[in-house]
Amino acid sequence: MKNLFLSRLLPTSVLRRPLFQSSIRHYAVQTPGVFNSSTKHLQRERAASDIEGSRKVDYLRDEVAVRLCERLLDINRHFPDVLDLGANACNIARALTIPSTTLETPIVPSTRLTNLTSADPSSTLLHRDVDLPFNGLLPSHTRSVLPPVDHPLPFEPASFSAVISSLSLHWINDLPSLLAQINRILKPDSPFIAAMLGGDSLFELRTTLQLSELDRLGGVSTRTSPLADVRDVGGLLTKAGFKLLTVDVDDIIVDYPDIFALMKDLQAMGESNAVVMRQMGAISRDVLLAGEGVYRELHGNENGSLPATYRVIYMIGWTEGDGQQQPLRRGSGEVNLKDILED
Repeated sequence: MKNLFLSRLLPTSVLRRPLFQSSIRHYAVQTPGVFNSSTKHLQRERAASDIEGSRKVDYLRDEVAVRLCERLLDINRHFPDVLDLGANACNIARALTIPSTTLETPIVPSTRLTNLTSADPSSTLLHRDVDLPFNGLLPSHTRSVLPPVDHPLPFEPASFSAVISSLSLHWINDLPSLLAQINRILKPDSPFIAAMLGGDSLFELRTTLQLSELDRLGGVSTRTSPLADVRDVGGLLTKAGFKLLTVDVDDIIVDYPDIFALMKDLQAMGESNAVVMRQMGAISRDVLLAGEGVYRELHGNENGSLPATYRVIYMIGWTEGDGQQQPLRRGSGEVNLKDILED
């Protein structure tokens, strides 16, 4: 796994969050999913309405977009129609106009793709950077506002030669259904390339809030969202009908001056908690101050900054197609792997 160390030195700002204690009695009820899609939509719309503030916290999305584009451009093929699903602020489109620093020869987007469609349910976020220069550097770039995430994708079968998704899938309630729809809108023998937050992302913040609330309030509430594990991704892609799978993980570590700056950035990204059963209200200042001390004691850097780990799961899957490379039949190998390893 590769680590990327970034620095975010922002002025301290206290972010008000839900209270743990509540006088309301909660009963078990059937909910449509883990996440409240309406709440998440409002969070993203509100974050994007602060244009400059939203742009300042795009460091993670921009970095992951670059890594995804390099995976796409590693494939020696021309893609007539590419869909960026869950495009956020069109970070993929911007990344495609940045010269590659890892490929041996420079890639001109016009030689590798014809039309890029950036699609996202948040109109404000999708159109946030419509006036920036990168929009004119692609051969053809269109924006499409998607219906709410729990609605079917509005695209015809076999519409795209590639689908990319960058840091959006971790908010999907029915991920198996979405992956199956992506498989349907792809042409035969076409790639789906995606990155999503998963596993132990922000484990420092998770443990800090749990310990702080346990100490000050005597219990733990839901402050962070559940995330998929890398071990589950391959099974989900296979169930959706994808072949020739590749799954790998990167840890991107970002340093913050304090816990308040981290929480402020998450809010500005539109990445605040949207779990259906989350505690409503505001977190107490006592818990926040306790959390600052706990975070520094357990995870703090020697220079006084606080690291936050974003675990990014990258995946590539291909739709089935004629002439596609196939795995060999079990037992058809002619060389014993044990003999090679013992040499």
